[in-house]
Amino acid sequence: MRPFEGIRVIDVTHVLAGPFAAYQLAVLGADVIKVDDPNDPDQSRSSGTDAELNRRQMGTGFLTQASNKRAVTLDLKTERGREILKKLVATADVFVENYRPGAFEALGLGYEDLAKINPRLIYASFSAFGQKGPRGQQTAYDHVIQATSGIMAMTGTKDVHPIKFGSPAIDYATGMTGAFALSAALFQRERTGKGQRIDMAMLDVAMILMSSHLTGYLRNGVHPKPAGNRHSHATNGAFVAKDGALIMLGASNIRQQKRLWTVLGRPDMIKRTNDERDADHAREIAVLDDIMLTRSADEWEEFLQARHVPACRVRTMGEAVADPHLGHRGIIHRHDGATGVEGGYGVPLAAFTFAHGGPSIETPPPALGEHNAEIFAELGYGPQATAAE
Repeated sequence: MRPFEGIRVIDVTHVLAGPFAAYQLAVLGADVIKVDDPNDPDQSRSSGTDAELNRRQMGTGFLTQASNKRAVTLDLKTERGREILKKLVATADVFVENYRPGAFEALGLGYEDLAKINPRLIYASFSAFGQKGPRGQQTAYDHVIQATSGIMAMTGTKDVHPIKFGSPAIDYATGMTGAFALSAALFQRERTGKGQRIDMAMLDVAMILMSSHLTGYLRNGVHPKPAGNRHSHATNGAFVAKDGALIMLGASNIRQQKRLWTVLGRPDMIKRTNDERDADHAREIAVLDDIMLTRSADEWEEFLQARHVPACRVRTMGEAVADPHLGHRGIIHRHDGATGVEGGYGVPLAAFTFAHGGPSIETPPPALGEHNAEIFAELGYGPQATAAE
């Protein structure tokens, strides 16, 4: 039995952070009902690397985070749509939305409204800046939060910055944090019997992702500087190898740097303290630059890992996916197809495994409104057309 079997989640979210949070509950057994506006479906349905799937409202952006979900269409601007949603809420444990703060309250679908229908409901709102505060009404996407949080300013090189991440990491981190918050609220409800109101802000998550840098700044006012592929310690960082590829060294602590210099045949470079490492940083970089040119990146990876020195060749996504280790971990689930999707494809599952009852995928991502008739029937409505009127 998976952790959230028997838990129903109403997923009225779009794009990334909110849907990804609900997805993490879905792979752990929750019955997640994805609600789309029939006139304005989730933006992720038309985004991704396959233009034809985008046109079919089954883009790879949507496929990423929709396995195990069921899908209905409701126009919440209509009284009928809101009535059906409230009936769903009466059967639910969790309600997740990520529209502009105040939008659902204006529709009569805020926490206070829905808690009257279902006092045990856990109601989570995802937004850029949170439900209240000077920026509460402002909107943003991942890259905008990267800009405003300070995380872009510390990313890049000394000469080229600020730089945003290649991945929408704040969105995904917000989804993961949201799944954690929802899990905690469900656990809390088991003890108290009370529902919960969760306020998830992407900006807050971005600050948490910089936790040690934030603490450092709050202590002494020093802004974190963009270091590119280097680190404050020379034995951490990327170096060009003999074949022109990059090898990333991770000899971070005192013991590891001692081990690195020993296996490289340069015991004279070993330092006893981090202060000594700081003082000799430039010379260490120069020495490593020369040494790393004597083997290919793959050769260095094999040599150093065999001697317990963290190091890996810098890989493309294709190379990473082809690594047999990733297959062993089971992080990718392969679908044979889906409604509107011919041919197989893979999606991420979860970043952990359980000994039993862990994350798994049973059903492919649903087409727009694919489960209308099924879910409307569960609520006691007649045919789909009757419920949608």
